[in-house]
Amino acid sequence: MKFAALVLLVASLAGCAAGPALSPIATLPAGALARPDDYLVVTIKNPIVPAPLRAASTPRGYDGAGSYRAGGAARAAGHSLASEYGLVEVSSWPISLLGVDCLVYGLPAGSDVPHMLLTLQHDRRVESVQRLQAFGTQTASYNDPYSQLQKNVAQMDIPEAQLLSRGKGVRVAVIDTGADVGHPDFRARAAKSRNFVDSDAVGFLADTHGTAVAGVIGAVPNNGVGIVGIAPDAELLVYKACWRAALSGAPAVCNTFTLAQALAAAIDAHADIINLSLGGPSDPLLTRLIKRGLENGAIIVGAVPRGGERHGFPVEIDGVIAADGVDGSRAAPGIVRAPGRDVLSLAPEGHYDFFSGSSLAAAEVSGVLALLRAERPQLTSQQGGQLLETSSRAAGVNACAALTALLHRGQCPAALAPLAATAVAAGGRH
Repeated sequence: MKFAALVLLVASLAGCAAGPALSPIATLPAGALARPDDYLVVTIKNPIVPAPLRAASTPRGYDGAGSYRAGGAARAAGHSLASEYGLVEVSSWPISLLGVDCLVYGLPAGSDVPHMLLTLQHDRRVESVQRLQAFGTQTASYNDPYSQLQKNVAQMDIPEAQLLSRGKGVRVAVIDTGADVGHPDFRARAAKSRNFVDSDAVGFLADTHGTAVAGVIGAVPNNGVGIVGIAPDAELLVYKACWRAALSGAPAVCNTFTLAQALAAAIDAHADIINLSLGGPSDPLLTRLIKRGLENGAIIVGAVPRGGERHGFPVEIDGVIAADGVDGSRAAPGIVRAPGRDVLSLAPEGHYDFFSGSSLAAAEVSGVLALLRAERPQLTSQQGGQLLETSSRAAGVNACAALTALLHRGQCPAALAPLAATAVAAGGRH
């Protein structure tokens, strides 16, 4: 990414104590990150065996409490598969949400991959098998000078919408790279973070793409610093499942295994909204997790890939809200549009920068949905997507119109005039 010249001097990162303290549940070797085509993802049924109950105890199931482990039968099956087919197990992780043990195997040199997939599909020990697939974040390069800061905020009527809602009580999971959660423009300890790629806490804070996406949603307004976030009172869950594709810049890559762990964590954490500013091929395992999240009431937003069609993960999945930039591609049915060009957001080390791409449009859509979910906690993904589509204007999503329609408050912004007058009298602070 070619960065714009805007760099603001800020105080040192005093909030780093809120940084990523948790190590990943399971990691992949460097070879799997660099060459996913050489690896397979296999799941083996791993039913829960209820533990004996003691007096005054209660049964525990798929509650994400960390008690779910791969049973002896599942582990034995995994070892026998590796031995029989010459596979090399490089990582494993039991997925409680699906009742399976998930293993990543390295393929032997010279393998006939289609034949291996077909053979494993017919093996009775195997619940599912697929390639370890690669995914990429959906940020485009920025190469034009900016003229107005945060024009996207004005286009979406965010100041007016925040008179009604700021996303309080809503959990937004940002499944992306890491992020500078200690940035001065985040509320202290506003973000919780986990790392499903590695144990590099310093690298987590230096990741650009996740910082930009999280900043669009949660940057603090009216604090005398930086920019305005769309849903500043929402709780951010920053889950690193992607890593930088180069030493600098925003583009990043992910894979099936890391994304599956992050999705399961977001569902277990009861995230209201899951933001996926990324895209890639259709993926059976990830699709199952997305469907489980939707069944559990999460609103899931994905970024439309270049070309503007709802192809591939996650936007092809029914129930996922597909987001694209207003000027990113030709209009297509079922796609929610938001400003996706020259979006000012946070950058690592307390800086700010301009970014473009459907990744930013998806973050804006997630932020607006957080405003809606705060007022209607039972709002579904389907309902939210329909509301955004019907209330959109030429500039795309309009947060004020969506909120007044949801709350039956009349036309925006006229219906908010009394609230605006009160805010001005109070100095514009919440």
